[in-house]
Amino acid sequence: MLHKKRKLLKNQKGFTLIELLAVIVILAIIAAIAIPAIANVIKNSRFNAIKSDAIQVINAAKLYAADNDVKPGETIKQDDLAKYVDDKDSKLNSYTVTVTTGSDGKIDYQLTGDGDDGGVKVHFKNANLADINSAKRTGDEVTIGK
Repeated sequence: MLHKKRKLLKNQKGFTLIELLAVIVILAIIAAIAIPAIANVIKNSRFNAIKSDAIQVINAAKLYAADNDVKPGETIKQDDLAKYVDDKDSKLNSYTVTVTTGSDGKIDYQLTGDGDDGGVKVHFKNANLADINSAKRTGDEVTIGK
């Protein structure tokens, strides 16, 4: 009978404490790598959402300027663009768009304002479409423009 009990104990299947610890260590290493990477992807998407809103505002300013005969040198305020911009989910807090003439003689639209989306802040300083499109996130607070 004693011999049968020893045989049963030897035939038991399972993981040893060392094996379980090894799995936990591997999972911890994967989590340590994945969590910052996911956080970075989230911040980049928030930055891109603010950029998208800024592009929408400049495009709305172009429509407003065409409808209201706005000349270079004039500034279009946020309230003026209310019916041209869908601001329900806009990440831009306040802004103005200045209509200028570029060095090539073309009309240029420059955005000045601030955007904020949960920890990512973007300041626009006379930023045109080219400035906005080429901007990269370099931190949690970015200034785009001149």
